[in-house]
Amino acid sequence: MDKLELRYGCNPHQAPAYLAHPNRLPLTVLNGQPGYINLLDALNGWQLVRELKLALGLPAAASFKHVSPAGTAVSQPLSDTLRRAYFAENVELSPLATAYARARGADRVSSFGDWAALSEVVDVPTAQLLRREVSDGVIAPGYEPEALALLRQKQGGSYRVIQIDPDYEPPETETRDVFGVTFGQRRNDGAITAVSLQNIVTANLTLPESAQRDMLIALITLKYTQSNSVCYAYDGQVIGVGAGQQSRIHCTRLAGSKADTWFLRQHPRVLSLPFREKIGRPERDNAIDQFLLDTLSPAEERYWLESFSEPPHRLTTAEKQAWLAQRSGVVLASDAFFPFRDSIDRASQSGVSYVVQPGGSVRDGVVIEACNEYGMVMACTGLRLFHH
Repeated sequence: MDKLELRYGCNPHQAPAYLAHPNRLPLTVLNGQPGYINLLDALNGWQLVRELKLALGLPAAASFKHVSPAGTAVSQPLSDTLRRAYFAENVELSPLATAYARARGADRVSSFGDWAALSEVVDVPTAQLLRREVSDGVIAPGYEPEALALLRQKQGGSYRVIQIDPDYEPPETETRDVFGVTFGQRRNDGAITAVSLQNIVTANLTLPESAQRDMLIALITLKYTQSNSVCYAYDGQVIGVGAGQQSRIHCTRLAGSKADTWFLRQHPRVLSLPFREKIGRPERDNAIDQFLLDTLSPAEERYWLESFSEPPHRLTTAEKQAWLAQRSGVVLASDAFFPFRDSIDRASQSGVSYVVQPGGSVRDGVVIEACNEYGMVMACTGLRLFHH
């Protein structure tokens, strides 16, 4: 048996902890000492980006936190606006680095201290991008020597770097122990491809290639997101994930609010906020998040104002609504059927034009009718994607 000792389990008092394989572990730790949750994020993240790469043929990246992705993306060119919103104006971006900048930029507040998963051999631009972000570690199929040297300098030499065997395939059956009882099931090897999108059930049948791409990104993301889960995707990346909620509508609201924040971060007023000199990116992310809230307590207001050289002029509710009203072409995906039309109504407020879900609810007709009212296109895959 091949065995890797870990720092501890889910919590520091849960020691000893280890990772084991009956033959040979499919990964090698090149730097640092990963923990239990690090490895859960790493192995889920690797499966996600590997599947995205297979489905779309593009470099893929994921930003994982607590066994759910905060963001995922494939490599698509960044506009000047997105470069500014992602704090990537003056950095070199390779295709892989672009994918990670997008994945990290989906929800930069949630990505603080993330685990990065990358589908390609890590090059220097990607290593430089990782090195400047607050991140716990990275998993990839390989590293250029200079890129590895850069990452080994991060966090005083303790940054966790894992190399995964890209040819490794797990057995068909997977098991886990809970409370001394062993569960077993067939691994979720259900394929998500363009064929999955062929059953369009709405009056509007027009599904452009860009929407198909974003549907695949959203569905593959949900496959590795703690359920219940819903996500919004746009322009080759996820822009809002609602994970681990007990009701579908709460997933939709949570993911929708994150998608709204993603769009609002590109507002000219946000891009030109008067930050004081030498304030770090995490502090800027938190300040932007608070800038976009409707109300702040007096204590929050005092803390928030410390980030700026002068008090910024807040966006009014009307200004936010006017900016968000410009959106369209967003994809909404769900890991299980929509039991009511409420999620469709909420999604319409966030620029959703395309919906993909398994279908199979006794109220499918009501949900289809709601999509038709908004002129949305909806595909039903017949494939539930619960992940626990």
